[in-house]
Amino acid sequence: MNEFKAKFEQKHPLLKDILSLVSFVACVVVGTMILNAFVFRSYNVVGVSMENTMLDGDRVIVNRLAVSWEHFLGREYVPERGQIIVFLNGPADGAMTCGAMSGVVDQYIIKRVIAFPGERVMVKDGVLKVYNDEWPEGYEVDAEWRSEDGMGPKYDVSGEVDMIVPENELFVAGDNREGQHSFDSRSGLGTIPFCRVIGPVAVRIFPFNRVQGF
Repeated sequence: MNEFKAKFEQKHPLLKDILSLVSFVACVVVGTMILNAFVFRSYNVVGVSMENTMLDGDRVIVNRLAVSWEHFLGREYVPERGQIIVFLNGPADGAMTCGAMSGVVDQYIIKRVIAFPGERVMVKDGVLKVYNDEWPEGYEVDAEWRSEDGMGPKYDVSGEVDMIVPENELFVAGDNREGQHSFDSRSGLGTIPFCRVIGPVAVRIFPFNRVQGF
């Protein structure tokens, strides 16, 4: 068999090179698909909803491995409070729907995780607070994520909200919440089912002068 293969390659060197190239391309394509599905994905930030943390045109890498590992263990992936995540867009009423949303223009959305199932979220007088057993009097969680260089949630929060986050869902918001800048759980997007989370943003890779881990 090996002798026949050697003779065939000697008689058809060009065909051998073509087959090698096809095999290489196939391996690259399959490898890229596996990495994209289970390890990481890249997305462009569109719009101003995450300013000043992320700007329109920023390119970010999302950590899919964290989600893939939890699914491998048979568990739902739950991000941490304050993490910036990418998730699939869905019905405006926040109904439990998973998978790709056909006909949705902004299929992927990027926001910050604010609250978890069973927690109460209130927006009043321009301040967002979360209430739970640890914070029965309410806590302005945004304070933990603001920095002196202007990164993190802005101070003014528009809207009036008083709700309990449903089971298996997340309350999310953009960092630019004044007026109509961010379409999120405060303003018609609804809460986000765990199953629609693509993963947490790991790093901004573009523009190069603003490369940053999250």
